[in-house]
Amino acid sequence: MTTTLITGSAGFIGYHLADRLLARGEDVVGFDNLNDYYDVALKDARIRSLQEKHGNFRFVKADFADQSELVEALRPHRIQRIAHLGAQAGVRYSLTHPHAYLQSNLVGHLNILEYARHSDSVDNVVYASSSSVYGGNTKLPFSVDDRVDQPVSLYAATKKADELMSETYAHLYRIPQTGLRFFTVYGPWGRPDMAMWLFTKAILAGEPIDVFGEGNMQRDFTYIDDIVSGVVACLDTPPADDGKPKAGGSTKPHRLYNIGNNRSEELGHMIDVLENAIGRKAERNLLPMQPGDVRATYADINAIADDLGYRPTTTIEEGIPRFVEWFKGYHGLS
Repeated sequence: MTTTLITGSAGFIGYHLADRLLARGEDVVGFDNLNDYYDVALKDARIRSLQEKHGNFRFVKADFADQSELVEALRPHRIQRIAHLGAQAGVRYSLTHPHAYLQSNLVGHLNILEYARHSDSVDNVVYASSSSVYGGNTKLPFSVDDRVDQPVSLYAATKKADELMSETYAHLYRIPQTGLRFFTVYGPWGRPDMAMWLFTKAILAGEPIDVFGEGNMQRDFTYIDDIVSGVVACLDTPPADDGKPKAGGSTKPHRLYNIGNNRSEELGHMIDVLENAIGRKAERNLLPMQPGDVRATYADINAIADDLGYRPTTTIEEGIPRFVEWFKGYHGLS
């Protein structure tokens, strides 16, 4: 039986990935320190949901940024695959709490690589990068072959650094790895700091919403089920150590993929769809761009589509109503 370690298992993507793997009969060890970057009650609820639905889920509350704590917590488990999704998230938060990003995203990533290096059972590592590594890139869509050495936030800089560390470990220790540059992910059990949640909460409460970039920003909104399908495909198919160039340019067993919806939506249109799903108009407070934000994101997914057959299928017209339905149910709203 395959056992997968999922860091950030109390997080949005980690929860859904665990649910998918557990449902198909795999064992999952969930790993999370349950920090208070956002409401811990939501994280607790995700873990409870997994425990209630699946008998093959084991949860470890620990901090992977503490190497000794990581090693000790995983000592009882024999891990074959790692989905390293845990990180300090958020672009704007990195402006005010930079040290949290260095500890979690850099030290934590190194600790996971070291764990995999010294393990006699781990044969595949999939880790979360971010579309933010593209910085102020104006060439759309973003391709994994684009240069990504001009980040506009510390969060983005740490994610690019993670990719470089993984390339080094793939070279030195031949650890098969896949870095996933996630584009704006949304759906049930989503994050309270993301626009979809903030807008839904405000509109339902009859409060104005702050719309940055004067509403002219564009995002490649990607539904959570499509994201998880891509992650699972990467877990099931590690990169070969064959010396051939991989997506992103490496000749080591290390590749980089964009995971997005392969279409860029105007923020204003996203709000239109959200208003229709809620049945109420929003009062839009148009504001300028925020430091660290980018005007547009748009994923070129040809690499993961060609290699693994990845095909997102959920439009925002389908996905947003599902999120609103879940949001109302979670908060006991009619």
